[in-house]
Amino acid sequence: MNSLPFDGNAIDPPTAHKLALAGKITLLDIRRPDEWKKTGSGEGAHRLDLRRKDFITVLDGMLAGDKSKPVALICARGVRSNRISQKLIKAGFTNIIDVPEGMLGSKAGPGWIKRNLPLNRS
Repeated sequence: MNSLPFDGNAIDPPTAHKLALAGKITLLDIRRPDEWKKTGSGEGAHRLDLRRKDFITVLDGMLAGDKSKPVALICARGVRSNRISQKLIKAGFTNIIDVPEGMLGSKAGPGWIKRNLPLNRS
């Protein structure tokens, strides 16, 4: 049984990468800055630390106030992205997508890095 709150749409890292580069989703790397520095972020991902007090406000601005635009969330192993998905749904976002493999892999699969997908290290 899944103990995490979000049971909505999910995609794998290759799909997230393809859709982000095509401009069909906003892909957010919601990890901490020290994690971004250590591994880089997936190519096409925007960095937005989920601990920011203004996280929802910044995301809303990125989407130009359109809470129906598709947003995919990636973290290290899919736990934080799952939890923040539920928070965003409660805040009125209607098209949240989880990337449960994360950057480092999880039970869902090997993750962005082990799949050798491109990284942005800057």
